[in-house]
Amino acid sequence: MGRGPKRGHRAVPHTADVRVEAWAPDREGCLAEAVRAAVETFVDVSGAGPGTEATVDVPAGDDADLLVGVLDEVIFRLETEGTLPVATDVTVRPDGGLRVRWRVVDTDAVQPVGAVPKAVSLHELRFGPDEHGWSCAVTLDV
Repeated sequence: MGRGPKRGHRAVPHTADVRVEAWAPDREGCLAEAVRAAVETFVDVSGAGPGTEATVDVPAGDDADLLVGVLDEVIFRLETEGTLPVATDVTVRPDGGLRVRWRVVDTDAVQPVGAVPKAVSLHELRFGPDEHGWSCAVTLDV
C-alpha cells in the first residue's frame, strides 16, 4: 500500500460496498484510524460539537477479530443509540483485549455524505504489521 504520512486512512474503490485502508506505527493507532476511515465514508464530522465520552471493552482475540469487533461496535452503537465516534483512543487491557474510548456525537450533529454501513465483511479482510508499522484493509457492507 503506497502511503504518505506515518498515520492515516483512505477509502478505496470497491464495486458495491465501501472499502477502507488505514495505517499507523502501532496496532492501536491503526485501529483508531480504521474507525475514523469507516465513519468518514458516510458522514462529515467536521461540524460536530464536543460530544460525550463512551468506552467499550473488546475481548481478546487475534488481530482481525479485534478490528472486526471495534468496527462492529461502531455499527451497533449507530443502529441502537444513534451515536458515532468522532475521536478514538485504543489501549490494550491486561487480558489482551482492548479498551476503546470514544468521543461520540448524536447522528443529528453530523452531515450524511454516503451510504451507512450495515456490517463488516470478512472477505479480503487484512490487518497486521507491515514494513511501516501496522495496516489494515476492510470492506463494509452497505
